[in-house]
Amino acid sequence: MDLKKEIKLSDLVRRPARAKTPGTRTFPQTETQSKRTRRLSRKRKQEVIGLKIGASQLAASRVSNNGSPTLLQLVREPLDRGIVSGGEVRDIPALASALDAFFTKYSLPRRNVRLGVATNRIGVRAFEMAGVDDDRQLSNAVRFRAQEAVSIPTDEAILDYHVVSETVDESGTVNRRILLAAAYRESIDRYTEACRRAEIALVGIDLEAFALLRAVAPPPSEADRARAAATIAVTIGHDRTTLAISDGVVCEFTRVLEWGGSALTRAIGRELHVDTEEAEELKRAITLDPDVTDDDDRTRLVRGAVQREVQTLARELVSSLQFYQSQPESLAIGDVLIAGGATQMRGFIEELARVTRVRVRRADPLARVAVADDVEAGDDLPSFAVAIGLGVDD
Repeated sequence: MDLKKEIKLSDLVRRPARAKTPGTRTFPQTETQSKRTRRLSRKRKQEVIGLKIGASQLAASRVSNNGSPTLLQLVREPLDRGIVSGGEVRDIPALASALDAFFTKYSLPRRNVRLGVATNRIGVRAFEMAGVDDDRQLSNAVRFRAQEAVSIPTDEAILDYHVVSETVDESGTVNRRILLAAAYRESIDRYTEACRRAEIALVGIDLEAFALLRAVAPPPSEADRARAAATIAVTIGHDRTTLAISDGVVCEFTRVLEWGGSALTRAIGRELHVDTEEAEELKRAITLDPDVTDDDDRTRLVRGAVQREVQTLARELVSSLQFYQSQPESLAIGDVLIAGGATQMRGFIEELARVTRVRVRRADPLARVAVADDVEAGDDLPSFAVAIGLGVDD
């Protein structure tokens, strides 16, 4: 199984039966109609819409997965503040209305949509399980193990798992490595209800951490295998940052940090006593490049405020990396691949590398996909990494 394999949390996606109009009958298809239906079905399955719902915007990709993934469409639209916050839906009707308008405006298909989620109310664990041969027994054993593996009461959770690897020892005992994901049902239900009201048919619900890895993490190189280095990906959103760590086969550790690009805006606003709109303009204009020295007093204040916030992010990242390395069989820290809108700030990546003392480089959201000729990614491409990964079938 590839490290970028999704956990769909598939039993959350309930497709309500289509009501029949009284007095109507369903007739069997002719052979020609049946073949056409199968062709259309295959075409729909080949194209996946990756949908990321953030605190400040909606973003979507349309990816053809016929052979190698090809990006066919990439769109985004601002989302009113307060509808989604901290990865949780606060206003279901408002989100449904925004999604409906978004899909209509950009003529996005409302079938085969894969939604990404990322909150601290989701747990991911990898563990070993031996001696269970029957699939039903395995499912029951995993759910029993989940009670101690994740800190979510099982009666409030939705669980899904994948068998990452399977070996048989000398005694004939089957040993499996399991990747488990658990989420609070209430949190996910609010997303699915908004999509249902917008008549969006979800084919799966995926963790944003997994989608990020599918988009930006290339297959491990020979050098990576030789030094057994972990693959680390980070994406910075409006109000939170998602961290994903993989051993090259499976995502072993994820964490959602309560820090986003809006923290930079707030810090500038506090420092200069300006409103959010002006603080945003100053943030877009600032550079952290140490070679730029012709600053006036105002610019120096902005730079100082931003640098202090970058240090806050760095402490959170370093703490998470140290926690990962404290786990049994953890790997060395390799390059940190970073995406998100904040990476457009000149000198941001270099400053983050300086204060964390790890290798940080800009992630390429197109690392795994070809791009159709008529797709214009633009300067905001780093903020599309998760949306692109959600559209990729691996």
